[in-house]
Amino acid sequence: MVVALALAVILAALLAWRWRELGFEWSEFAAAFRQLHWGWVGLSAILALLTYLGRALRWQVLLHPVRPRSSLWNLLSATAIGFTAIVLFGRAGEPVRPYLVAVKERVSFSSQIAAWLIERIYDLLTALLIFGFALSQLEHAAAGVGPALEWVLRAGGWVAAATGAVSLGLLVAFTFLSDPMCRRLRDALAFLPETHRAKADRIAAAFAQGLESTRKARHVVLLVLYSLLEWALIILCYAALFKAAPATSGLTVREVVIFVGFVAFGGLIQIPGIGGGVQVVAVVVLTELFGVGLEASTTLALLIWIITFVVIVPIGLVLAFHEGLNFARLRKLEQEAAL
Repeated sequence: MVVALALAVILAALLAWRWRELGFEWSEFAAAFRQLHWGWVGLSAILALLTYLGRALRWQVLLHPVRPRSSLWNLLSATAIGFTAIVLFGRAGEPVRPYLVAVKERVSFSSQIAAWLIERIYDLLTALLIFGFALSQLEHAAAGVGPALEWVLRAGGWVAAATGAVSLGLLVAFTFLSDPMCRRLRDALAFLPETHRAKADRIAAAFAQGLESTRKARHVVLLVLYSLLEWALIILCYAALFKAAPATSGLTVREVVIFVGFVAFGGLIQIPGIGGGVQVVAVVVLTELFGVGLEASTTLALLIWIITFVVIVPIGLVLAFHEGLNFARLRKLEQEAAL
């Protein structure tokens, strides 16, 4: 994460240098907005919203060992509210979704933290796969890679490889070694008083139960398929968004996948209410790799933030208010879940 943040800072500095070098024309920025095809923008928003349904379906698989007949509506509602909390509070809002699922489905919070961790690993591995493809296809980028980006991409490749190796190792450990891990944890906590040790045992057992979905071949296949579906929808969302802008309407499917690979890597950084490295990476990749003008690139980066990051907020807030939650209560939920 520290290395990813450093890369985001470097990319932001590169972007600032480009702004000074090229000069930013606000009139061209406004013209880029006027030229957008809003039908394609609307389609991209629909595809972005469908990704939340995909996430809810995947979570239903993760929940199956502890709640075989879970409510898809409960999971969809928790997903929308949970991602709204991420927009409002940054990564600190991540635990809200597993917390709400635990409350709605009457299962332990520990088991849902385990499910959330498995989901993150599947997302990371899929995103890194796409990023690896993007790095391997750079020779097909319209403008090619300049010296300013070359070493940043090389560093990003090493970070991606290390992250993928750690994620894959964790997934294997959770699949085959969760029981021995729990036993060793119990042995390590044997010095605690009986009441505290019993509580730790319950938490460890619940966490192990939440990992059960990784042990059945059928569940693993479904998790892989839903993860691929999730990212296919994301790629289609970006493809529709690029069709909306004259400057990017000619990009090929391969170039869209290259772009998604880079912004997925930039998504490791999140800032409350703003997003993260996605916006910076989007502008840098569009200008440096695909030769898109700075103003048009900034327009698309802003749209990407709205479509993939903010579009869920009105729905999440409506669902939260419907369930008796307000901003203060969401904040409290975020604090409670973090405990």
